[in-house]
Amino acid sequence: MRTRLNVYFPPALAKQVDELAIRRRISRSAIVEAAVASYLSPDGADRMEAAFARRLDRLSRQVQRLERNTGLTTEALSLFVRFWLAVTPPLPDEDQAAAQVKGRKRYEGFIETLGRRFASGKTLLDEIPEDVWPKSATDPD
Repeated sequence: MRTRLNVYFPPALAKQVDELAIRRRISRSAIVEAAVASYLSPDGADRMEAAFARRLDRLSRQVQRLERNTGLTTEALSLFVRFWLAVTPPLPDEDQAAAQVKGRKRYEGFIETLGRRFASGKTLLDEIPEDVWPKSATDPD
């Protein structure tokens, strides 16, 4: 036995129910019944929570990879700067102008090379094996 209920919908929502009934070739009552059952189902909240948990886990792994890559980049840059400062002697004043011109040309070459490498999709991080820079203990990947 079924109980009759009279409900009122806003016109836009009623139109959506009508269109769905036509597309699916089912009654409007069946659509409303399925919607109310889904809304009242205790499984619905569990499914939503599980979906959010999966998304949060994925986002956590992405953030961990970003932290790893940022840390590696920072370490590489700091080691390079420390090494460069340790082995590069200061230039005499009379050689400064020529060194600046040469430096600008070398910098332009560096930027061109960096642009080509970036466009190719190759990165230094891809070349570093995992055993050299291990993953975090909490990273499940």
